[in-house]
Order: sequence, then structure tokens, then C-alpha cells
Amino acid sequence: MLRYLGVRLLLIPVTAWILVTVVFFLMRVVGDPISAAMGGRMTQEQIEARKEAAGLNRPMLTQYWDYLSGLLHGDLGRSQDNREISEVVVTYGAASLELVCWALVVAFAIGVPLGRYAATRRDSAADTTLRLLAILFYAAPVFFVGLLLKLVFAVRLGWLPVAGRASTNVELRLQHVSPKTNIMVIDAILYGDAGYLLDVLEHAVLPAIALGLLTAGIFLRLVRINLIQTLRADYVDAARARGLSRRVVTGRHAFRNALIPIVTVMGMQIAMMLGASVLTETTFEWKGLGYQFAQYLSARDFIAVQGIVAFIALIVAVMSFLVDVLVALIDPRVRF
Repeated sequence: MLRYLGVRLLLIPVTAWILVTVVFFLMRVVGDPISAAMGGRMTQEQIEARKEAAGLNRPMLTQYWDYLSGLLHGDLGRSQDNREISEVVVTYGAASLELVCWALVVAFAIGVPLGRYAATRRDSAADTTLRLLAILFYAAPVFFVGLLLKLVFAVRLGWLPVAGRASTNVELRLQHVSPKTNIMVIDAILYGDAGYLLDVLEHAVLPAIALGLLTAGIFLRLVRINLIQTLRADYVDAARARGLSRRVVTGRHAFRNALIPIVTVMGMQIAMMLGASVLTETTFEWKGLGYQFAQYLSARDFIAVQGIVAFIALIVAVMSFLVDVLVALIDPRVRF
């Protein structure tokens, strides 16, 4: 067990280093970040002065080494508006974390029960419909689903807010809560106003559904296929032979093992959600890390983009390790 976890732990810095290195050099393919961001808005002399101040006139390998050294000390760089990227990550990252958590709730609430239902009714009309639905969930672009949800539930029916993390007055009030977490639902609870909490939850519904349906489709198919395979196992036949009911066999014996692949892919799904959150946050003006990432891309602020991607790479590597630990605790077979 310790050897298994030790190897996985060593993979965290390796994975993060590979991702950071790829992003660093890809960002330089289009030219230096200063020219990309300020070209046409500054004279060539001003651009050269900025490049000199930022150290971008030095050899590429020297810049790369300095960048890695900065990362080891927690320095993700500075944006063109002179903001620390680490500060941007702390401020906006909490909002993205909140959105991903709500989306996971939606994914589990929809994907797991429907996958179980489809598996117990294999090859029926309901099973076929749910499989097609899973493909639709997975294939539909997040921004398109988000726009449809806004048109139906916000514009036409008027049930839910169109955009934002909270109403303007609520957001202003929650700025003064102490301690401030930047996770709106927690800040609303700390503020102690049930109306504010309800407002925050209403704003989270549509973005969470838009992002959660993407992963719900994957969970549905995974649960279905693994539950079908598990129901064919010898120990399930033995449980049936002991006279246990179909519901008990499925729920107590087969379903738990069918959830193991869900845990296995969860880390990658969270990483995918962080990527898809760029479109979701932009569609719903949910001011998280994805929204800010899109703003920096539009401004061609590649230093800021590079810093945010480096942070996400670290999150992906850590999540992968935590999932490996969880899977090892659930299923000892993975260690052999």
C-alpha cells in the first residue's frame, strides 16, 4: 500500500512539470506575451522597454528556469494590469470550486440513479432511451445547453436568474462578511440571512445543471455498463442462490462495486469540469477562474493565462493522486 501510494505521490510533481512546461513553450510559439498583449496599443520602444523589465529579452531557457523557480516559491507571475496571478487564483478560484461542487451534485443525482435504472432494464425501451440521453448530455456543447436553460427557465418562464452568482445587493452585502471565503453559499450562511442564501442557491441552479449534465452522461454510461458486468459475477449468482431478493442483490452487492469506476474517473472529470467551466462561467457571467481566464485570453494576456493553467495543472495532479488513494482503499486489487 505504501509503495503504491509513494509512486503515485511522486507522479504529482512530474505531471505538473510536464503540463507547465508544455504550456510555457506553447505560449511562446505565438511570440512574446508583451507584444501579443500590447501590440498596436504601444510603440515598439515602449514594448521593448516592457520586455526588458519583464526579462523577456533573455534566452528562452533562462526564462524557463526563472519561471520554474518562481513556481516553486508560489509565484505564478503577474498579469498585464499588474495583478498577482496567485491573488487572482485565490479570489476567483473559490467561485469555480463552488460551481464544480454544485455540478458534481447534479452529475451524481442524475447520472448514477439513471445508470442503475438502465442496467436493471437492459435492452428495454427505457434503457435505449437513457443511453441516447447520455450521449446527448455528453455531446451537447456546454454553452449551448446553458443558453437553452437561460431562454427557457430565466427568460420565458422567469423562474430563475439569468446570470451572476447572486443579486447585486446580495453580492454587495456579502462582501462585508467575516471571515470571507469567496464561496458564495458559505458566505451567505455566515451572514445569517436565509433570503440571501436562497438567492445564492437560485443563481447556482442553471450553471450547475449546464455543467453537471456533461458529467452526468458519463456517469450514466459507466454505472450502466459496470453494473451489468457486476450482475454477471459469480458472487452475485451466489447471493441469488441464497434467496436474496433482486433489489437486495443489486443494491447491496452489485451496485457498490459498480461505483468503483466512477471514483476512478472522478479526478479526470473534475479536471474536465474546470476546462468546461470557462464556457459555463462566461455564459452565465459566473465570475470564477474560468470567467477570468476567458477575459485574459481576450486581452491576449498570456502570462496570466500561463499562471492560471499552471495552477489548474497542479489541481489536476493532486486530484489524480487523491483518486488513486480512494480507489486503493475501496478496491485492494489495484495495488497488485
